[in-house]
Amino acid sequence: MHRADRRPSRRTFLEVTGALMAAGLTAGCTSDSARPGRHAPARGATPVPVPATGRHQAGITLPQPAQPHLLAVVADLGAAVAPGPLLADLGQAISTLTAGTDRRLLGLPPGDLTVTVGVGPRLVRTAGASLPGAADLPRFSRERIAPRARGGDLLLQICASDALLPPVVAAALLDQAGDRIRERWRQSAHRGAHVSVGNGLTAPRNPLGFLDGIVGPHTAAEQRRDLWLDGPPAVAGGTLAVVRRMELDLPRFAALSVAEQEAVFGRRRTSGVPLSGGTAASGPALGAKTPDGRYLVPADAHVRRAHATVVGVGLMLRRSYSTDEPAPGLLFISFQNDLRTFTATLTHMDTSDALLPFTTTTAGATFLILPGFDRRHPLGSRLFG
Repeated sequence: MHRADRRPSRRTFLEVTGALMAAGLTAGCTSDSARPGRHAPARGATPVPVPATGRHQAGITLPQPAQPHLLAVVADLGAAVAPGPLLADLGQAISTLTAGTDRRLLGLPPGDLTVTVGVGPRLVRTAGASLPGAADLPRFSRERIAPRARGGDLLLQICASDALLPPVVAAALLDQAGDRIRERWRQSAHRGAHVSVGNGLTAPRNPLGFLDGIVGPHTAAEQRRDLWLDGPPAVAGGTLAVVRRMELDLPRFAALSVAEQEAVFGRRRTSGVPLSGGTAASGPALGAKTPDGRYLVPADAHVRRAHATVVGVGLMLRRSYSTDEPAPGLLFISFQNDLRTFTATLTHMDTSDALLPFTTTTAGATFLILPGFDRRHPLGSRLFG
């Protein structure tokens, strides 16, 4: 029987987490677009706790920079399961886990642990067919997605600086949910150190060696405009997430010269500076040309094809993580308050983006990331009661 078809018993939970601790698991995750603010804490420094409650869920813009280890779990609810009570239970468990008072942590300090919860389109439609998050993610080219890896009712994004925490916390949350959910797929991912790109921003490198996620809604004004949902009240303070797991053809990309690799992205590999010049944080001058009339940033370069102004959409907060299994690649997560920000961008890329031939998507889904919660307003209560 497939692991995702089995319901985790309390005994299984203890066996699995105990084995993970004994093995000293070092799998993981990290987070997001180029971030303003301070650099990641020094190795060995005590991570600063991140409050689980508030207007927005943690794990999107907080902490900054994001933790280096992530585990994404996608699951379905049983046909007769009411989402409201389940989400309230998960929110309560998240509060005890992040506070370090849950015995299922097995003595591990929570540090900067965050858990971010989203619900899929099927559940959103039960609350209102016109609500943000009710639309399914369309299909795109260069996909090889098994039915089990497409869509889903529930997303658990678990991030931490301690690589031991995400699988232990996932086991605790699945134990809390019990028979009410069935796991579809999961993906561990990780990210290296952030590099300064100027203007107080930092960004990590992706598996292809380039700085990733330099452009995004970094300021509070940009986040109000492009990231957070401001209505209706049931979803205000939430956002929309797109999750896609991609395999990367690393040998074929590595066979290119550095100049050819830089033409694919439209940026210098070492510094992230656009081929049009300037600084990494200043963005590309898409109209700049050579004396003989060629664009300095090639017409099919990724930075041009995915540019928000060219596509005519808002900014997305991108969190990309390196993966090792089931194949070397990328776990891409973007947050935006309009699904069209992602779908129109990828549609525009589909026509001639030089990066796409090196990618194959093997899992994909979209989720409404629920608004934040507190004792008075349990997780999901504004949407499901």
